[in-house]
Amino acid sequence: MGEAQAPETVPRTASGVPGLDTVLNGGFVEGGVYIVQGDPGSGKTILANQICYKHIEGGGRVLYVTLLAESHSRLLQQLGTLSFFDQAAVSDQIVYVSGFTTLEEDGLPGLLNLLRREIKGRKATMLVLDGFLATQASASSERDFKKFIHDLQGQVAAAGCTTFLLTNDDGRASRPERTMVDGIVQMVRRPSGDRTERYLEVVKLRSSAFLEGRHAYSIDSDGYHVHPRFEALYATPSRHDDVGEDRYTTGAPSLDAVIGGGLRTTSTSAVIGPSGAGKTTIGIQFIGASTPEEPGLLFGFYETPPRLKVKAKRIGVDLDALTASGAVEILWQAPTEPVFDALGHRLVDAVRRRKVKRLLVDGLGGFIAAASEPSRISRFFAALANELRVLGVTTLYTMETRDLFGAQVEVPIDNISSLVENLLYMRFVERQSRMARILAIVKMRDSDFDPALREYTIDDSGIHIGQPFVGAEALMTGFAHESASEPRPAPLPPRA
Repeated sequence: MGEAQAPETVPRTASGVPGLDTVLNGGFVEGGVYIVQGDPGSGKTILANQICYKHIEGGGRVLYVTLLAESHSRLLQQLGTLSFFDQAAVSDQIVYVSGFTTLEEDGLPGLLNLLRREIKGRKATMLVLDGFLATQASASSERDFKKFIHDLQGQVAAAGCTTFLLTNDDGRASRPERTMVDGIVQMVRRPSGDRTERYLEVVKLRSSAFLEGRHAYSIDSDGYHVHPRFEALYATPSRHDDVGEDRYTTGAPSLDAVIGGGLRTTSTSAVIGPSGAGKTTIGIQFIGASTPEEPGLLFGFYETPPRLKVKAKRIGVDLDALTASGAVEILWQAPTEPVFDALGHRLVDAVRRRKVKRLLVDGLGGFIAAASEPSRISRFFAALANELRVLGVTTLYTMETRDLFGAQVEVPIDNISSLVENLLYMRFVERQSRMARILAIVKMRDSDFDPALREYTIDDSGIHIGQPFVGAEALMTGFAHESASEPRPAPLPPRA
């Protein structure tokens, strides 16, 4: 992933949570006090414990104080299902202490004494107060509550102990602790159709830049995964843009011939058309020209790797051999309930890891279906195209249109022409009681191309572009008819 901004010299405590430190520009400021808030079920306790267990991996020591009536044995039992949990570290590097009774009997002064004693005795470098909302309920006045926050900040700052206050969100933006702490991390769960989406937002982070806005997160057996909003992270490409002057073959010589000799390197192309038109065939031939020195990535949604390999073999492309040699990697994701930003990061991470030069995204609709906010789609793909370009990747998208025939073509991305340099359109046409396929080169930026509509065929060696259609009109509607200048057969004589 990229960076929110160049790291600063302020000492940091990394969260160790995938993606979160990117949002935080390197982590939390060491010794700061941070509120982590969200509705019940948003995962506050999981997030805090994940940060704690990652912290002790680096030699830190953690004091985890609960202000809830829930027993620690139940908490540890739940944490035991997560991969980051380390039972051997409990009571040594990480200590769980109940502050519930102390708060009930001795109030905020008693809790402060408990924290001071435990932080010093345990040499804690990280503190968690789980159930922080209870401290405000125990305060006799707002002034006493503010004093508690002030004294707590002084204690942990002197000890160099980074502190997290876990609390529910009561919707009050003016609560006193919000103005006093060093940072606020807000977690939100919201319904989106049949799905529930989770977002994290850094509302405040003193002494640090951070990646603003909402960022999706997911929770699995490994804990939290934060997926920074893609177009925010890559608002500026990660390096200088070098314009490609060379060309890559599409893998189909007859197609290369009509587009000026191939696709310009680092360009982005889209092949659109209805199901069955041959979009994936073009894509497979393109990715089939990859080599171990200039590797390719096939990033697909709808057809599984075994099916793609069978389809490729039918046109003479051996994906098994290409993957075995390191020339091609296949990444497949079921288009069910993926996280939109996670897809973008997975793609770019794979490109960086293997220094990919050819990329086929087969089934762009799988990306689009993951976007719960349609307004983001164009911005997302603009950022993706810019980043792939500066990474030296030549990209080919395949995108399905809905209708087999008709004058209107519905493309699922607005302004598709502005997002790609090259646009190829495939469709079926009925002419003289025969079904044919035609290819239109809509645009090829900075390149000569043949604008004629051409029929094409597909056989066991792939796609073959034929001669231009002559003497026909309305081909792009799917219902061709002879042009007015074309000689028409004489009418049959009337029957006797």
